[in-house]
Amino acid sequence: MTIPVFYCISDDYTRFAAVSLHSLVKHADPAKDYTVTIISQNMSAEHRQDLSELGSKNVHVKFFEISDKLLAPIQNRKENYLRAEFFTMSIFYRLFIPDLFKEYDKAVYIDSDTIVNDDIAKLYATELGDKLFAACADSSIRYVPEMQAYISDSLGIDRSQYINSGMLVLNCKAFRDEGFIDKFMELLTTYHFDCIAPDQDYLNEICEGRILHLDATWDAMPNDHTPELANPSLIHYNLFFKPWHFKDIQYFDYFWENAKETKFYPELKAELDNYTDQQRARDREKLAEMLLKQDSVVKDPNNWAHVKKRIKVTL
Repeated sequence: MTIPVFYCISDDYTRFAAVSLHSLVKHADPAKDYTVTIISQNMSAEHRQDLSELGSKNVHVKFFEISDKLLAPIQNRKENYLRAEFFTMSIFYRLFIPDLFKEYDKAVYIDSDTIVNDDIAKLYATELGDKLFAACADSSIRYVPEMQAYISDSLGIDRSQYINSGMLVLNCKAFRDEGFIDKFMELLTTYHFDCIAPDQDYLNEICEGRILHLDATWDAMPNDHTPELANPSLIHYNLFFKPWHFKDIQYFDYFWENAKETKFYPELKAELDNYTDQQRARDREKLAEMLLKQDSVVKDPNNWAHVKKRIKVTL
């Protein structure tokens, strides 16, 4: 039996995925078998080779090219912008994993801006029961008042139950049996509600009440509201403040300890050294712009929370 793990990336994120994959391989149990599948579109042959070389005797790295046809209903529209900033199709890839890989009844998904500090097999061993997936609460936004209002007043979701989609233990069989993708496509094409984290917000909405909450150590995120966790099992550099752009963030050293052990270290170090204070200020402005976007969505009389209450949407 193999332990299936998925990344979904765009080609320009290969360097960061390489550091994450290196950390995953480093902590893999040599007595177990792992298959890491990287889902992308138009990844260069050079980058495929770079990532393949990070595999080991028991960690097999594979690639999957996702089709334009499958993604055709997902349009470049403002309601599909990530963090109200830009459109990137790759954030939606994870939603299709259960349907694309029917050989797996269960799988782990992690974002590429992560560091794995423990054996990912422990995460895979999570007993899901009748839950659709397991994840962690979104600590990067959970204690931000503006985002609390967004979760409850724009999405109509209990803010204490809102999860981050950067790490998922997927009940693939239940996703297929219960027609998750059909529900997602219906919501997307019929209502196309405005949101800040499209894939994440759809997961929270469609799977509400069917999510298993895991300990925060499996999705530790730098933030200004909670202390750094000791011995995090998985670190997720969510939102704007990345360790290759900022030095004064939580969990900074974990990234660079792993980056130094990859071929991309000189390139990543140069990016950190050459990132200007002006660029950092712009990143902080992006956070402010995201909060402004949430304010407009909260005040919209046709936001998703209002619409689903008015027309009694059932999923």
